[in-house]
Amino acid sequence: MKPKVKAFFDPDTSTLTYVVFDEDSRDAVVMDTVWNYDQNAAKLTTKSCDEVLAFISENRLLVHLIMETHAHADHISAAQLAKKAIPKSRVVIGQRICDVQKEFGRIYNLQGFEPDGRLFDVLLGDGESINAGTLKIETIFTPGHTPACASYLIGDAVFTGDALFMPDFGTGRCDFPLASAADLYDSVHNRLYKLPEATRTFTAHDYQPGGRPLRYESTIGEQKQSNIHIKASTSKDEYVALRTSRDATLAIPRLLLASVQVNINAGHLPAPESNQVSYLKIPLSNY
Repeated sequence: MKPKVKAFFDPDTSTLTYVVFDEDSRDAVVMDTVWNYDQNAAKLTTKSCDEVLAFISENRLLVHLIMETHAHADHISAAQLAKKAIPKSRVVIGQRICDVQKEFGRIYNLQGFEPDGRLFDVLLGDGESINAGTLKIETIFTPGHTPACASYLIGDAVFTGDALFMPDFGTGRCDFPLASAADLYDSVHNRLYKLPEATRTFTAHDYQPGGRPLRYESTIGEQKQSNIHIKASTSKDEYVALRTSRDATLAIPRLLLASVQVNINAGHLPAPESNQVSYLKIPLSNY
């Protein structure tokens, strides 16, 4: 099966949202939504999500699942906005989100927060399949960037989240809490690179190195041959050394502290306080 893939790019966070659908049945899923956040104004707007919802409506798609490849650290998830707009849809993530919830619940000192994934509608296990009408989705755990990262194989297309970027940008960083460059190497070499070389790969971000035009699709064969961080011939020691060295030079993502506390909460904002205003917590120490 070769599903149709429509990409939406948010230039502020370099994030790709995908609508994946069967052209015949119109069954569909949505991958990695964006709720636009102006940090300086502390204001949320819905431009990115509105574009996705308009496409779904215009094409009369039947969206069954709103999927997260992981709890992103660079944008706020619009999963709950999308769920509210799409009747009977469910929010889905890999079950190791509980590990991330536990760690960041401690970092944010979230009182009464239960790190059991209950606010997501579906928690998927490694290798578990789920159907969205005529679409069959296979879950491939790809930890490393975070322990909860999952890639999703739909027909001949795999959605790799932050495990693999475009070949000229490499892989996701591995310096977040519970991240591991060694784990990411294993995820890529032992899981993603075992897929057929013609498998289409779709990344969650494109940072357009050198100012090149937007790109978000490659193949497993292209990745194995030319990924600048992790080719098929790259050894584990080589990759871990390169990734660790590069991560030491990277700044903390601009929206990390705002976004993670919402994203581990399945896209729910913190409950409004007595004045009916929601507040984000910002720890005043190194995470």
